[in-house]
Amino acid sequence: MPKITTRALAVLAALGLLSCSAPRVATGLAPDTILHNGKIITVDEQDRVAQALAIRDGRILAVGSSQEILELAGAGTERIDLQGLAATPGLLDAHCHFANGSVSRLYVLDLSYPGVQSIDDVVRKVAEAVADLPSGDWVRGRGWDEGKLAELRYIYAEDLDRVSPEHPVWLTHTMGHYGVANSLALEIAGVTPQTPDPPGGTIDRDAQGRPTGVLKESAQSLVRRHVPRATQQQRREGIRSLAAEFNKEGMTGLKDPGIGPEQWADYQSVLAEGALTVRVFALWRAGNTLESAGELIERIGPFTRPHLSTGDDRLISGGVKLHIDGSGGARTAWLYDEWNKNRTEVDRGNRGYPVIEPETLRQQIDLFHRAGLHVSVHSIGDRGIDWVVDSFAMSLQQHPISGLRHGIIHANIPSDHALEVMAGLQKDYDAGYPEPSATFMWWIGDTYAGNFGAQRSSRLNPFRTFLARGIRWAGGSDFGVTPFPARYGLWASVAREALLGVHGSHPFGTEESIDVRQALRSFTIWSARQMFLEDETGTLEPGKYADIAVWDRDLYSIPSDQLKDLRCYLTLFQGKAVYQASDSPLSRVAGATAR
Repeated sequence: MPKITTRALAVLAALGLLSCSAPRVATGLAPDTILHNGKIITVDEQDRVAQALAIRDGRILAVGSSQEILELAGAGTERIDLQGLAATPGLLDAHCHFANGSVSRLYVLDLSYPGVQSIDDVVRKVAEAVADLPSGDWVRGRGWDEGKLAELRYIYAEDLDRVSPEHPVWLTHTMGHYGVANSLALEIAGVTPQTPDPPGGTIDRDAQGRPTGVLKESAQSLVRRHVPRATQQQRREGIRSLAAEFNKEGMTGLKDPGIGPEQWADYQSVLAEGALTVRVFALWRAGNTLESAGELIERIGPFTRPHLSTGDDRLISGGVKLHIDGSGGARTAWLYDEWNKNRTEVDRGNRGYPVIEPETLRQQIDLFHRAGLHVSVHSIGDRGIDWVVDSFAMSLQQHPISGLRHGIIHANIPSDHALEVMAGLQKDYDAGYPEPSATFMWWIGDTYAGNFGAQRSSRLNPFRTFLARGIRWAGGSDFGVTPFPARYGLWASVAREALLGVHGSHPFGTEESIDVRQALRSFTIWSARQMFLEDETGTLEPGKYADIAVWDRDLYSIPSDQLKDLRCYLTLFQGKAVYQASDSPLSRVAGATAR
């Protein structure tokens, strides 16, 4: 008989599928769809691999051999012959700026590699944009990274001024923590040599103290507040479009950190249209004060209970996002020791900084924790990570509310102390989960390796150490910091290779590499746990949503360097096909009757 979990017994009993003999189907209660003749990678506790599964009403009914599952078919059952291909749970992204990133993807100048490989390329793209705009209109771009530029340096206002004297320009770095403005944009923003650095931010200056155009962390808002905002139509089209692209990559869910009321309304609208073909677990922006934290609790507290099902679990108000520090690219993350430059140089006096008063953050965490809200905190530097995990520990010891699964976003270079605290929090309170992005080692790896230096680089994303200490983590892309396809995260977790090899192909070492089975868990069931959906998705087991991806090759048997080249042939979301490749070899036979 097909494998059946305890959770599914009541469901299957009602459908007449429980019997001491071979499975039987009650009249009119046959599966809607059967996938057979494949390699069903279940990612269950035993990591079992089956041949087939059956689906009804958007959920998996049974998993087993092709013979067993085909015996459940009725006249109206669609049969999909996988032709020996592998199927996995739909992949999940535990940290993806989906709403905001989707708008940039469609409506902002793309300055990412390989389309941009030098400052001249950036200037050329800006010049092309200027040619199509009336005088005075803004040029907006995103995706540049000095680690991928031939010059290996920042873009400055003087680079942009020669092609944009009558157009203000704002170009956001791929990491989102800094950007560059041209001189006209600085003038509009009132940024002069006399302008002080704002709290939690830096105005980059030349040797004479003049702003270079590069603005970091909170200083970006000096210019960004003047940049025209996307329209409601653009925002919602962005969500629709990116949901379809996720499905094309075999992806069916994500955790979107840092939304506001506007994005929440956009998600609700796209959901109502039926176009939200991914599960969205949203974290709300909390501001930098205790007052803003209290206001947020009052506003979202009544409907933010992620442990309760929404009915279809497609849009979940999940909790709150906070920040302790900046980025590894801008060298603003909060460290114990000075930052490096160019791998071996030292950025004298720069240990980064907290972007919020640390004690205020600690009190915010406690407020949200006592309100029963899930909290995830952006934490890059070792000192910042220590502060966050200690803050979690203090709140949990004083108010031992288990199961809120507080997260450490990125958790780039955790200290031994942080690792010990994380392991204890997970064991004792079901909290303290890292939410790292393996693709940092690849897509921004050349910049990271130069800034972190050799010693700290070896500690980046310590996945093997996590396993050894019993620490579970959830994998994410941090899109639009890195590309969103989770196949890149699977590969980077194993390979740990930098994109261009500016500081060597493996500047982070391979001692912390893991195998594909563990990597797949981090983008399926472990991410599902951080979305409070581990009972609903993340594995292919009876009773769970039929969120399924079918691939062009077997993840468990191919060489690891092929993981980044995986192609999805078919994606099912809640049992319905939301993507099928035009060249898919799958054989789909529709049922003779429709329900």
